[in-house]
Amino acid sequence: MIRLGVNVDHVATVRQARRTVEPDPVVAAAMAELGGADGITVHLREDRRHVQDRDLEILRRTVRTSLNLEMACADEILSIAVRVRPDQATLVPERREEVTTEGGLDAAADVARVRRFVEALRAAGIRPALFIDPESRQVEAAAAAGAAAVEFHTGAYANARGEAREAERRRLFDAAGRAVAAGLAVHAGHGLDYWNVRPLIPMPSLEEVNIGHAIVARAVYVGMDRAVREMRQALG
Repeated sequence: MIRLGVNVDHVATVRQARRTVEPDPVVAAAMAELGGADGITVHLREDRRHVQDRDLEILRRTVRTSLNLEMACADEILSIAVRVRPDQATLVPERREEVTTEGGLDAAADVARVRRFVEALRAAGIRPALFIDPESRQVEAAAAAGAAAVEFHTGAYANARGEAREAERRRLFDAAGRAVAAGLAVHAGHGLDYWNVRPLIPMPSLEEVNIGHAIVARAVYVGMDRAVREMRQALG
């Protein structure tokens, strides 16, 4: 069964719009677990635009499934990760101007630097993953850096239509096969919703999907636990 990681960043986005205390991503995470989430994902950005240090620290104490921290290759965030010790840390690219993560980490551009972060995470007992585009050179770089898993950026697939979407789907499947051959676990995420996630279920050795916006948006209407249950059903 494919694991479902629920990203609660956008719950924190709503809270930070008013700089108040509600809605609380910690409460949302607990509701997501009650709905059947296999893990909770949060992105502690350098500019703290949504998730705050306090959120991560409390989540580490309260999450009963698995806690995945998305983080930039930044020494400040690395020191926090080593101290808090999530179950997994996924290295992602980060730009201050972007609304959401725009693409995968270019691990191939500086394998040595990425390896330094991967090794520091491993030394702290944290499973290291890389959020990358479905490209062979990025898969090779992830393996060379010592990552345990890759999460393929599915944004191009999610945004495409018709034949273009099918081409992106084939690209993801090909990259997944390469990752498996390189000894990497396969995850996927970004832009996935209740409909477009279904064609990805047969992806070679797909272990986990991380979905945030679609679930949080659905939760506005039906509640977090039901929104997660419905996604769980979509995944079969």
